[in-house]
Amino acid sequence: MVEQQRIQALNTRPVLKENPFVVYWMQASQRIADNPAFTYAVLQANALEKPLVVFFSLLSDFPEGTRRSYRFMLEGLHEVGNELRQRNIRFVLDTRGPLVGLGEIAARSALVVVDRAYGRFERTWRKQVASAVLCSVMQVEGNVVVPVETVSGKEEYSAATLRRKIEPMIAHFAQSSPPLEVTVDSKDVEIPGEETPLDDIGTLLSSLAISDSAHEVSWLQGGETRANRQLDHFLDRYLAGYASLHNDPGNTHVSLLSPYLHFGQISPVTIYTKVSAMPVPDVPVFLEELIVRRELAMNFVHFNSHYDQYEGLPAWAVKTLESHASDPRPYRYSLEELEAADTHDPYWNAAQKELVALGTIHGYMRMYWGKKILEWSPTPRNAFSIALYLNNTYQLDGRDPNGFAGVAWCFGKHDRPWGERSIFGNVRYMNDKGLERKFDMKRYIERVDDAVEKERIGD
Repeated sequence: MVEQQRIQALNTRPVLKENPFVVYWMQASQRIADNPAFTYAVLQANALEKPLVVFFSLLSDFPEGTRRSYRFMLEGLHEVGNELRQRNIRFVLDTRGPLVGLGEIAARSALVVVDRAYGRFERTWRKQVASAVLCSVMQVEGNVVVPVETVSGKEEYSAATLRRKIEPMIAHFAQSSPPLEVTVDSKDVEIPGEETPLDDIGTLLSSLAISDSAHEVSWLQGGETRANRQLDHFLDRYLAGYASLHNDPGNTHVSLLSPYLHFGQISPVTIYTKVSAMPVPDVPVFLEELIVRRELAMNFVHFNSHYDQYEGLPAWAVKTLESHASDPRPYRYSLEELEAADTHDPYWNAAQKELVALGTIHGYMRMYWGKKILEWSPTPRNAFSIALYLNNTYQLDGRDPNGFAGVAWCFGKHDRPWGERSIFGNVRYMNDKGLERKFDMKRYIERVDDAVEKERIGD
């Protein structure tokens, strides 16, 4: 029931059949439905006739984590814990880090199953745990439709090069399946170590040393149920017309699913299954964003070790940007001015306000937002750092492959050289006149102001 291409052994240790339970180390896939790692763990536990324990490691010092992102994640984990209890499965939340918390449990585990992630920090976690424990550790890839290395064995140049490879594979891998039931109850299994309660998220947040640089937001809440509700809302109201309207910042023809995808609270296969069944002509355009563009970002982060650094940009982009690094900047803004949305450009200011207050930026405006940071910063390297900091701090889907690829795109990644101009060199340029030609930008500003005000007063 789980494609072999999704499964990878992280060590060469044996399954310790004498140990009392199997552990699913849930981290990137924080859900039950369409979760291949959970399915694989249930299959293995049932085959061994052992109970299954689900473990989650909650770190308060996760790089660039904020109360905003932690609140959203914990709302989802609270739901996961409740559903697992209903399925007679023990859920353990531990705040000491995987090497300590998981290490204690793994010492009594027959097998550890973990979901796959792509960032440097998460990959290091998995490598450290696989080296430290005595039992087999199996990784299962479930947050993409098609496993990254099945699509390609190298970093792809653009969406066009990835598209040719991935499209023939989608139908095979986009198979939705209901969660399996365990055959052995684990609710009362004795677990070594500590366990953190999830009943009061506010109290838990206060007990953790989490950065408050980005405040919590109320307009979008986390969890598998809310993710599916948001998907259904999008399908009912905004999928029809998506192709022509999703790039218009004044409209709301967007799915708002990226935070749920980032935390693994919904599977791209779940989304694909529901969207592809809709009888509207906009389906291919949406699926291009969901699969080709999103999984191009996964490819970038997986194969490019400098995905979060200026050095990760294409050689042609770095060369042209550096050749124009000393060009005069008509406007220059400090990080503090940018963070406060204190520039001369009302459209950029609206995008920044949307980011800080709501944790999101309309997709088209995020491109413009990044281009202007490049134009207004002392050097392209400095601009890259500022854009990534703002994105990772305030976006609900910050620190995501899509975010890293999106920022890098503003500096030439997954794009081609354009006509040379000041500051940008051959990197694609965007300006306010272009926005005004294409869209009703007054409507965008009004939409942002209204949304920010509603969030402020808790409407």
